[in-house]
Amino acid sequence: MSQHARPQDLRLTRRIDGKPRVVVTRRLLPETQRRMAELFDVMLNADDRPMSRQALRDAVAQAHVLVPTVTDAIDADLIAAAGPGLGLIANFGAGIEHIDLAAARARKIIVTNTPGVFTDDTADMTMALIISVPRRLADGERVIREQTWEGWSPSSLLGHRLGGKMLGIIGMGRIGQAVALRARAFGMAVVYHNRHRLPPAAEAALGARYEADLDTLVRTADILSLHCPHTSETHHLINARRIAMMKRHAYVVNTARGELIEEAALIAALEAGAIGGAGLDVFAHEPQVDPRLRQLPNVVLLPHMGSATFEGRLASGDKVIANIRFWADGHRPPDQVIEGWA
Repeated sequence: MSQHARPQDLRLTRRIDGKPRVVVTRRLLPETQRRMAELFDVMLNADDRPMSRQALRDAVAQAHVLVPTVTDAIDADLIAAAGPGLGLIANFGAGIEHIDLAAARARKIIVTNTPGVFTDDTADMTMALIISVPRRLADGERVIREQTWEGWSPSSLLGHRLGGKMLGIIGMGRIGQAVALRARAFGMAVVYHNRHRLPPAAEAALGARYEADLDTLVRTADILSLHCPHTSETHHLINARRIAMMKRHAYVVNTARGELIEEAALIAALEAGAIGGAGLDVFAHEPQVDPRLRQLPNVVLLPHMGSATFEGRLASGDKVIANIRFWADGHRPPDQVIEGWA
């Protein structure tokens, strides 16, 4: 259901007379909001606080289109509260784990997303973490800020070079492939695990080797980088058992979803020095971050900013607008992720 519907399966939506009523759950870039105000009967979130459950229920009851983000739980209960006018959930972002696709299908509501626009941004941030954790950039900045630096020393702040190390990529979609290209430029050996193996030509272009057994990848990688969606199958994919398999000097980097890692087990391993460190841009209970992570010197922590570029957010807004306009005109939205009906 996460794939685009085949052309022969399509059923067009009804055409909306006048401007569709659009509710946007979070504040977007000013350029995007101005364009939405011109094109739609839009309700914007001026203070950018996550909408309450009741506010979301009110929104789906009155809107033709809901524009949620990853911070909104669009579950079956909420979709059941939708009014008869709601025909489109135009997600701002590529990930759709927070939307109950089966419930939307049952209510004949189309779901769209904004694929591809954050690929390079997230891959860049992933690479930044891959560099910063082994090279101890956070430690280096800390001694400067705390004014404890006593000058250069041949034995201080030693980390590990990237060249020659094995990067294990879990999830070889757009972002995983973009990370592989960047890692090769640093002389890393790239090995990946994915539900489906890439074609040989793609592997050759990426300089990547496929590993069918995830446990083998976990055991042999010097750095693990996670790039898969959060599903029931991937929940705690990196759990206590697999963390115990990692090399003592290995690092884990996560710019995908916090729920992919069993956070308590990761913290225990980091505290015990059982693994080398971690670079985390996502967490299990955002925006709450386990205070134990903040105390660890071998962890780099970022506030879910992998996609936080002006260019990416503007491009995502453009895709949302295009999806709404296609739907309101009675056409299949270009980024439809499940089949919808009028």
